[in-house]
Amino acid sequence: MAAMSFVTGMCLFQLTRNVILNPDVRINKAHRTTAVLENEEEGLKYRVHNLCKFLRTRPPEVIPSVNRFFSDDK
Repeated sequence: MAAMSFVTGMCLFQLTRNVILNPDVRINKAHRTTAVLENEEEGLKYRVHNLCKFLRTRPPEVIPSVNRFFSDDK
């Protein structure tokens, strides 16, 4: 039950994030009339968010202690 609640919460978070912050979603009527929006800086801000910036500085390891256990010479 907890796993389903977590997955449902993640889906709702992603959908809400896309509707509110995605520059390609046009809720406002004035923005819907334009075919191509000139919003490169807004799109870059959406693509490179704070979580992405944080994860870029981290090593690509899922469980670092297990990786160290199997890779360190003894």
